[in-house]
Amino acid sequence: QVQLVESGGGLVQPGGSLRLSCAASGSIFSINAMGWYRQAPGKERELVATITSDSSTNYADSVKGRFTISRENAKNTVYLQMNSLKPEDTAVYYCNARIMSIATKRYLEVWGQGTLVTVSS
Repeated sequence: QVQLVESGGGLVQPGGSLRLSCAASGSIFSINAMGWYRQAPGKERELVATITSDSSTNYADSVKGRFTISRENAKNTVYLQMNSLKPEDTAVYYCNARIMSIATKRYLEVWGQGTLVTVSS
């Protein structure tokens, strides 16, 4: 019915930048909060940043001042600008959103497939 597709991951050197994108598609009636999570090897998935429908944001302490989350409602897309990247930012990054489909008129939590970010020299 609805899906999230991430893009923009890759290999970057420490101190570099990357921009992740996540586009929602399908039979979408509305989208509430959107966010990014990450999971490093051997660790649990953790919140990176979230943004509400009125663009209020929340960040993990580890990324404050370095990462910026934003959304473009007309395109059903959320972005994560990552600056001053560190090796410890290496992880699979997952997009998440609460989406109401046209068919059900109920909010469901939807996850993307993940995109790998590797920070290494």
